[in-house]
Amino acid sequence: MKIIATSLFGADKIPYEQITNIEDSSPNIIIYAIPAMFFFTVFEVVYSWHTNRQNYKTKESLGSTFVGLGNVFLNVLLKVGLLYSAVWIYNLVPWRMTLNWWTLLPCYVVFDFCSYWAHRISHFQRFFWTTHVVHHSAEHYNLTVSFRLSWIQNFKIIFFLPVAFIGFHPIIFFTVSQIAVLFQFWVHTEYIGKLHPWIEYIFATPSNHRVHHGSQEKYIDKNFAATFIFWDRLFGTFQEEEEQPEYGLTTKIGNRMDPLFLNFHEFNDMIRDIKRARGIRKKLFYAFASPGRIHEEKMKQRSVIEKQEEGNR
Repeated sequence: MKIIATSLFGADKIPYEQITNIEDSSPNIIIYAIPAMFFFTVFEVVYSWHTNRQNYKTKESLGSTFVGLGNVFLNVLLKVGLLYSAVWIYNLVPWRMTLNWWTLLPCYVVFDFCSYWAHRISHFQRFFWTTHVVHHSAEHYNLTVSFRLSWIQNFKIIFFLPVAFIGFHPIIFFTVSQIAVLFQFWVHTEYIGKLHPWIEYIFATPSNHRVHHGSQEKYIDKNFAATFIFWDRLFGTFQEEEEQPEYGLTTKIGNRMDPLFLNFHEFNDMIRDIKRARGIRKKLFYAFASPGRIHEEKMKQRSVIEKQEEGNR
């Protein structure tokens, strides 16, 4: 395969029989990084125990680990299918970029921009919230929370189609996506405080991301950026870390270990609400409205039921 080209655009199409070569050339960065992630996680567990910080709960951390392992397994299974899709789009556009490693940087910026919007929409649209809620269900903040990536998160791949249609080479695309996931590992800790102001201004640091996991009203739906926090500053969703965040969902689920429950409890709740709802408009509401509006609607219904029960006494 030609690695260095004289011009950026106008690369040759990739023959589908070369998919195996593309797969072999796309590094499994996350797989390679697992030993390092394991080391730092164990180090944090030991340090937490030594300092009596108590920010690890056995069931919750095991649940996070099981979810993470399942996600890695699913991504390995889906890799070839995703590669075929990426190659199909790459061959479709006439402005195909050649495979130059320096295109990692612009691809990363575009990918992170798409990631911001995918993440933000996941908080304001229930169907996509079901693909993300598992990441917020942990009530203790530590490195294992980074493992909590939904088994059905690939539904959100539609938000990253612009990266493919811009014409980045599939190997660049898949390399960037893995680097972006790995970047988010280190921000899930309480042991790194605020960094230099310029770093805090540009990047999604542990401090900035702790805010995102906070369940206080001022912290909810803030700091969606995966790598560059300036997206939040630009689009009005930035919140600085002030008081200690209270982690977990607004409706707590406890220290759960079952990865099936962690992945699908919100999806099951959505299906149940849709079945109970009367009329297509209400069914669509429970499928696609924001989790906040749905919660308010349920609180109103509960209030009405309680008043009716009081009136019947």
